[in-house]
Amino acid sequence: MKRLLIAASLFAAALTAVPALAQDIAITNARIIVGSGQVIDSGTIIVRGGKIVSVTPGAAPTQGLRTIDAKGMSAMPGFIDGHKHVNNFGAEQMKSLIEAGYTTVLAGGGPAEQNAALRDRIEKGEFIGPRIIASGQVNLRQTPAEARAAVQALAAKGIKHTGEIGLTPEPAPPQAEIEVLKAIVDEAKKVGVQVNVHAVSSPAMAAAVDAGVTRLVHLPNKDFTSYDQAERVAQTGSIVAGLIAFGAPNIDTLSAAPASVQWPKDNTVRFRDGKPWPEAIAGANRDPKGRATGTEAGYTIVNARRIWDADPNHQTISYSTDQNAADLVVLEHELKSFSIVFSMADIHRIIGPNAARYVGMADQIGTIEAGKLADIILLDGNPTLNIYEMLKTKVVLKEGKVVVDKR
Repeated sequence: MKRLLIAASLFAAALTAVPALAQDIAITNARIIVGSGQVIDSGTIIVRGGKIVSVTPGAAPTQGLRTIDAKGMSAMPGFIDGHKHVNNFGAEQMKSLIEAGYTTVLAGGGPAEQNAALRDRIEKGEFIGPRIIASGQVNLRQTPAEARAAVQALAAKGIKHTGEIGLTPEPAPPQAEIEVLKAIVDEAKKVGVQVNVHAVSSPAMAAAVDAGVTRLVHLPNKDFTSYDQAERVAQTGSIVAGLIAFGAPNIDTLSAAPASVQWPKDNTVRFRDGKPWPEAIAGANRDPKGRATGTEAGYTIVNARRIWDADPNHQTISYSTDQNAADLVVLEHELKSFSIVFSMADIHRIIGPNAARYVGMADQIGTIEAGKLADIILLDGNPTLNIYEMLKTKVVLKEGKVVVDKR
């Protein structure tokens, strides 16, 4: 009997480690926010073999399919975060991300081996989480030849992204950094690695773009970006992964925060880590007396809109969070700043197809269209109205697999 119980326990454990299988699914009666600007008031999405095969207004044949009735809900492409430090590499953080609606995250910091291991654990079904895109660090403080070797080492491990490469922001990056960066960009093109650069001043952003970088992790938060600098970003096909709310303050509590992470309602303005704002801002901008000014909050918002307007196709701004509070808290914090200068349709584009372009997966994710992977979230409300309707994810499909269902 004891042997039978042990065998049954082992069998049950094996089942929990098996990845969920993609299903053939029909999502009916859904408000479909395609991501490209189109909204279908009530339609049907057909998913087969992990991919979207049709998106139609009204009804469609659903015989033989598992049907999810989305009446009263909205379908959106799964959220994409183009830069986040997945610090604890564990099940709890991955669960937080997927339940908030994120289906793809570029792990922008930490060792390549840890990022790859996390990616593999999720793919094996050891725990649920978003698709993890691994990156690895390449240091600017080495010779160009050493930097080229570091890029080659990443490619040999199957890592297709660098982590954020930090340029000196003020007064501008020194020429020695630029020469190493040029070597990294050149070598990366040869071996198929995307270079992601941390440039938090307009001179650093301009220097990165002039060195051939097309993926910028942060909006400038040290100064106002000029029209000419914004146009340079657009002309080179470059894109900035948002982080618009880096310096933006929080006060009282965020509506999506679970009780365990709510700030006290004490009328205290806080930085994103809960410490006093603006003093707690990392690398805070300061006045001649050394006092933190909090200008980061204003610079990023103005710069985001200026860089966005420089491109008639509006492909220059995408989405990232960087921070590691509870993920619904982080989502609301970022979206609040976006909503100051962007419409809801703009925000859907930024967190969908633009973010997909940023991570190099525009042909696979970011919109609800035939041929794309079935990364779909169902939200309890209407996200065309305001950002708060984007905080209500109830169902998450990742490549056609229902990985979250809180209906």
